[in-house]
Amino acid sequence: MSAILALLSSLLWGVADFLGGNLTKKYKAVAVTAASQSFGLLIGILVIIFTSSWQAPTFDWAGYVIPGVLAGMLGFIGLVAFYAGLASGRMGVVSPISALSVFIPLTIAIITGEQPTTLQFIGMAVALVGGFCATGPELKGGSSIRPIIYAVIAAFSFGGAVTFIAKGSQVSPIMTMTTMRATTFTFAVLLFIRFRTAGGFKKKDVPILFAIGAADFFGNLFLGIATTKGLVSLAVVLGSLFPIVTSLLAFKILRERLHKIQYLGVVLAVIGIALISIG
Repeated sequence: MSAILALLSSLLWGVADFLGGNLTKKYKAVAVTAASQSFGLLIGILVIIFTSSWQAPTFDWAGYVIPGVLAGMLGFIGLVAFYAGLASGRMGVVSPISALSVFIPLTIAIITGEQPTTLQFIGMAVALVGGFCATGPELKGGSSIRPIIYAVIAAFSFGGAVTFIAKGSQVSPIMTMTTMRATTFTFAVLLFIRFRTAGGFKKKDVPILFAIGAADFFGNLFLGIATTKGLVSLAVVLGSLFPIVTSLLAFKILRERLHKIQYLGVVLAVIGIALISIG
């Protein structure tokens, strides 16, 4: 169950990144992030109401509020940086660097005592290499420094966000995710007040913004639940394979050409998932 949820998380994150990356070609990254995450809060509230998942908040480290707030802050910063990187640079530069975020929660999980089997370790290594290759890393020079800086910021922010998601989910995955969205919504309101604009979106953009917010919310939620159903280390590795989905969507919808290394990456990711499953 943990592996399935983590893979669903990758699928949804990949869809969100594809849609968000495209939309930031027309609008500012911070506006796309703020608007889509606001829809995420609405979705979280509705899920809590219909599933009766409400839990009273406790403002200590053992609760879901502090991890949720920290995850929301870091997740917001990470998304803005990631979308800005995609808008200003090549996906083959930004995505591989951002994908390295998985090493933060993975390292913390191992340090704190998790012990995957040898076969699972091998599977994680193969899957990580596959996920990296699937982003289509461009090893040649010629890229400006700005998108690289954005990608590094995104990597550290995403890694920290996932760590706090796992922490808060030990208490309540849905309340942790909704707290995240409440935090990002607060950022959105402050930004809208500061710049006196909601981003300049058109009516036709609303369904896309809603889809981004929904995909990102449920992607986070599924990963949070996955970390409670099995090893955190395995869940975060499988959840980090979302660049494969983004690349495949770009290939199918935008007709972007896949490099040979990306095909290799998909194959390695599948092999890694198989090894983890039987390990």
